[in-house]
Amino acid sequence: MYDFGGVSEDRWVTATHLFDKGHVESAADKWERAQLLFEARDYAKAAQLLAEVVGDVPFQTDLCLLLARAYYHSAQLGKAEEQLRVIVDRDPVEHYAHLLLGRTLERQGRPEEAAPWLRLAAAFGGELADV
Repeated sequence: MYDFGGVSEDRWVTATHLFDKGHVESAADKWERAQLLFEARDYAKAAQLLAEVVGDVPFQTDLCLLLARAYYHSAQLGKAEEQLRVIVDRDPVEHYAHLLLGRTLERQGRPEEAAPWLRLAAAFGGELADV
């Protein structure tokens, strides 16, 4: 019938409520829309939306990590660093957060601060660190 570019037809049916008058977007709706924006590489808009969702659901690690990634890719490095420090404080074995924090610090021109985070990320990932 129609080619929706790989998106299942039932997804379109469930999205029709977005056009109803008075529709209030839920946190789940925002999360899904933010993921689509991130996949489309519109990192700044994804970050705005994800920041709203994190305000509603602050303890969901995968959500906070995607927000940090959106900040990183949109060159909002201070916000990325802040979000990543929250994640590693809350979940000290989240190896990707350590890696991204190290990369964020490197990108800010702070390689000495980045080194321990990169070593931890390598250790958690089972790799030998070259840092």
